Amino acid sequence: MTHEELQGQYELYAMGVSEDPERSEIREHLNRGCEVCMKEMRRARQVASMIGASSAPIGASSAPAAPSAKLRRRILASVGAEQRGFGWSPWLGLAAALSLVGAFYFEARERSSLEELAAVRSQMRQQAVDLTRLNEAMTIMNGADTRQVNFGAGPKGKVFVNPASGVLLIATNLPPAPAGKAYEMWVIPKGAKPVPAGLFQSQADGTAMHVRTGPLDMNGVTIAVTLEDQAGAAQPTSAILMVATLQ
Repeated sequence: MTHEELQGQYELYAMGVSEDPERSEIREHLNRGCEVCMKEMRRARQVASMIGASSAPIGASSAPAAPSAKLRRRILASVGAEQRGFGWSPWLGLAAALSLVGAFYFEARERSSLEELAAVRSQMRQQAVDLTRLNEAMTIMNGADTRQVNFGAGPKGKVFVNPASGVLLIATNLPPAPAGKAYEMWVIPKGAKPVPAGLFQSQADGTAMHVRTGPLDMNGVTIAVTLEDQAGAAQPTSAILMVATLQ
């Protein structure tokens, strides 16, 4: 390229926004010590310095010169910006980019804080449920009319039955239920059909605790456990795994 063809490109090169093939051509001229290009680059750097000074804070010293309209259009085109009637600033694109980064940053921080808050609330709700269940279990165990019965064959465990408070089941050596399954407890009144008394799961160590609150007739009542679908069943659909009968 000739020096005439490179006119208007030196300022873009000095600002780091020039594109090929002009960028490579200027670099090659400078590498071989082209005096014309070196002179043009000194001038271009002065223009770039003046443009940078135009963004200085109010009250700071700045050069009175300003880039030409042709150069403005070239710089705006190089960064994909549009010429607008309210004036030109070489830092509008940078300011917009920083604003966008800031918006994404604070949005991510807010989303992270909301997720942490939701996790804390979920943990607090679970703790409240566990505390309520523990209080119910202690009420049944410590009741004056509570009776204790051991399970028979199969997994080890006990049931505590109180006529006013309900039934507490504590089991050991009860394997975790398979996927899609859950253990279901049944209260079977003497001479009547089993009544669903809630679903529960055992822990990884084989322990389980389940509470069914509410009054019940303790005369000859039987407490049983079966393995059912995780949605539960209205009547037992599988063999009884654990059974305890009050005499």
